[in-house]
Amino acid sequence: MGGFGLSWPTEAEVDEIRNKVSEMAGTNAEEVRVVVSPYRICPLGAHVDHQGGTVSAMTIDKGILLGFIPSGDTQVVLQSGQFKGEVRIRVDEIQRPKHTIKENYSNHASESGKVEEECSWGNYARGALYALQSRGNNLSQGIIGYICGSKSLDSSGLSSSAAVGVAYLLAFECANSMEVSPVDNIEYDRLIENEYLGLRNGILDQSAILLSSYGCLTCMNCKTKEYKLIPQQKFQENHKKKSYKILLALSGLKGALTNNPGYNHRVAECQEAARVILCASGKAEVDPLLCNVEEEDYEAHKSKLDPNLAKRAEHYFSENKRVIEGTMLLFSWKSGDLEKFGKLISNSGLSSIQNYECGSEPLIQLNAILQGAPGVFGARFSGAGFRGCCIALVDANLAEEAASYVRKQYQNLQPQLASQINKDAAVSICEVGDCAHVI
Repeated sequence: MGGFGLSWPTEAEVDEIRNKVSEMAGTNAEEVRVVVSPYRICPLGAHVDHQGGTVSAMTIDKGILLGFIPSGDTQVVLQSGQFKGEVRIRVDEIQRPKHTIKENYSNHASESGKVEEECSWGNYARGALYALQSRGNNLSQGIIGYICGSKSLDSSGLSSSAAVGVAYLLAFECANSMEVSPVDNIEYDRLIENEYLGLRNGILDQSAILLSSYGCLTCMNCKTKEYKLIPQQKFQENHKKKSYKILLALSGLKGALTNNPGYNHRVAECQEAARVILCASGKAEVDPLLCNVEEEDYEAHKSKLDPNLAKRAEHYFSENKRVIEGTMLLFSWKSGDLEKFGKLISNSGLSSIQNYECGSEPLIQLNAILQGAPGVFGARFSGAGFRGCCIALVDANLAEEAASYVRKQYQNLQPQLASQINKDAAVSICEVGDCAHVI
C-alpha cells in the first residue's frame, strides 16, 4: 500500500521527492515532509459551485507531491519537476493580488517567454502566502521545497491548480506549526484563486481535495458549506453489482483558465440571469446568485431571460436536481446502481455542452468516444470544459478494453492533438483517492 489511498504515492515516489529536497537543503532525507495533494473529478455538479449550488466530487490516485523542510529563516526556495528555474521569495514579503499588478509585467514584454515560465510557476506559492497573510497570520518560517505532479500526465481539467495551492498551504502551515481546519483551508485556497489570481471559480475543487475520504463521494452545498461523505457500496461483496474504475482520457488541449475569458464570462452570465429573475420577483436587494433564486420564481420568470442567460440558468437548476438524485440514500451511488449513476453523469455532460456551452470540439468528440466505449456507465469532460480531459466510470472488468478503444478512436479523429499526448498517459485507469495530507 502506498502512502496515499491504496496505490499513490508509492514508496519510491516519496523517497525520490525526499532525496531531491535533501540535496537542495543539505539535510537528511528522513527529515523531509511530503504533502500529498490529489487531483479531483466531479461526476455531478459541474459549473454550479460559483453560484452556491450543490456539487459532488471525489479525488483520484494521482496528483501533486510537495517535499519540503523548514528553511530555518524566512526564505522560501522552490524547484519544480515540471518547470525550469528556481523560485525564491520570503514569507515576510507582503504579497499583492497578481491580477491587479499585470500592468507591471507589461513593462517587461521584451523578456523571453522562457523567463516568464521560469518565474510564473511560483505564483501559487505567492498566492498561498497572500491568503495566509490576508487573514492576519504572521509566518516566520520559510521552506525549501520540491514540487511535482504525476509524471506524464497533463492535469488540465483535474483541478491541478487547487491541488498545488492546497499543497503550498499545508506546507507553510506545517513549517510554522499552524493547526488549520480543512474548512479554513478551503477558504484560504479560494483566496488564492479568486483574489490573488482573479479567477471567478467556486469552492468545488479545494473542497474535494481537502474533505474527501477514500471510498466516498463528497457532496457539498456551496451556499451553506455543509457537506457529507457518502460511502459507496463494496460492489465486490455483492456479485450482482459491478465494481468500477475511473477512465481519464486526455484531449491534448492546454491553457490556464486565468488566460481564458470564457470561464469568467460564463460566471457573469449566471449572475446576470439571477439578477433578472430576482428583480422580476421583487427581490432586487438579494445577492445575484442562482442559489438565491427560488425554483418557483425561476419557473415564473425564466421567459424574461435572453437565450444565453436562459441556457445558463437551465443548466444550474437541472444540474442541482441531478446531484440530489445521484446522492439520495436509495438512489444510484449508495445502492450500487452504476448504470443509473452513469446516466446522470452523461446527462450532466450533455447539459454542460448544450446549456453551459463550454465544450470545445475535441472535448465533445472525446466525450462521445467515451460514451461508446465498452463497459462505460457514463462520461463527461472534466473541469471547466475549455481544455483538458474527459472522465468516465467504467466496468472494472472492461477498463483495459475501453482504454484501448478510446486511444484508437481519438487518434483517428484528432491525430494532431493525440500526437502531443504521451502515449502511456493518453488514457489512464484510475482509482478513487483520499484527502490531502502531510506524510
